[in-house]
Amino acid sequence: MLFFGALFLLYTVLRLKHATDFATAARDTNIVYGTLNTALLLTSGLTAAIAAQASEREGLRRLTLICLTATFLLGLAFLSVKGLEYHEDIEKHLVPGPHFALKAPATQLFVGFYWLSTSVHAIHLSIGIGLIVRLVWCEWRAPGFLLASPQLEVGTLYWGFVDMVWIFLYPMLYLDGRGA
Repeated sequence: MLFFGALFLLYTVLRLKHATDFATAARDTNIVYGTLNTALLLTSGLTAAIAAQASEREGLRRLTLICLTATFLLGLAFLSVKGLEYHEDIEKHLVPGPHFALKAPATQLFVGFYWLSTSVHAIHLSIGIGLIVRLVWCEWRAPGFLLASPQLEVGTLYWGFVDMVWIFLYPMLYLDGRGA
């Protein structure tokens, strides 16, 4: 929370200082990929929440496992789309450095923030995927594990945190500069 809080504060300060350049750079983000990833992540949050609720009741083990599996598959889909987006950004020279495609000076600050924040988010999402896979494995090997353990609730709270961070990143990175 502190790390992302500091990132959001940094973004706010830089955005206020370089509003035009940030809006210009944000228009070069791929809104289709960003929106698709938002839908994937929010849907994964729903399946995680359903799994958490189902795990508290006898007889809903299958639903719990299906929802957890859907959660980690949606997480993998998010990372795949993010990989496609990164590939496109690299091809378009939207990586800070000597061959950077945008000419406005502070656009590199925005793109640097984009790469830093989305890659740290992807690392956190990868950790969440690992947690969910572990929970599925434990329940698969020992039926009733999730019914007797608070680990699923903790795992889905973590997943919700990753969702929440993306809910802030999406408008900052993809919607700025696109208004009328």
